[in-house]
Amino acid sequence: MADLLWDDVSCFFDPDLMGSLPDVRVPGASVEDWQSVLDLVVERGWKCQYSEGEAVLPVPRAEVVPARPADAECPNLQVWPVAGVLAIFRFYADDEIDFDVNLRELQGQERLDVFCGFLREIGRHLGKPVLMDPESDPGHPVLGFDVETDRVVLLAEPLVR
Repeated sequence: MADLLWDDVSCFFDPDLMGSLPDVRVPGASVEDWQSVLDLVVERGWKCQYSEGEAVLPVPRAEVVPARPADAECPNLQVWPVAGVLAIFRFYADDEIDFDVNLRELQGQERLDVFCGFLREIGRHLGKPVLMDPESDPGHPVLGFDVETDRVVLLAEPLVR
């Protein structure tokens, strides 16, 4: 059974309402959690590419990333849980795992199910919530993986168009 139904949540996947790149985050994370996500990507066999600026590099250990010089370009890890669905992890902080998704890639029930499955995988692996905020309204999640119910749930009332 689907965590969420497209008809109930499609407003949260409207790029005009939410911004095309909403923020997805795991608050209260640690370097160990970052490493756990890197390990999960490998375990699941998800296609990925790590880069620092224009340089494509092997995926480092998580503890190496914070040790980079302060003026270095922000590293990115692009992860494709399935073809056509991209999550871009940005290593902004040690204490929060942060990634973007493109809402234009997440249209319809099938893609919603892929997205919910991706959030569940990360949340279960870490034992932590995974929250999605509108691009223009950080810190106000509209949906996310809930550890206690072990599913992706709505955290805000759907918007009326």
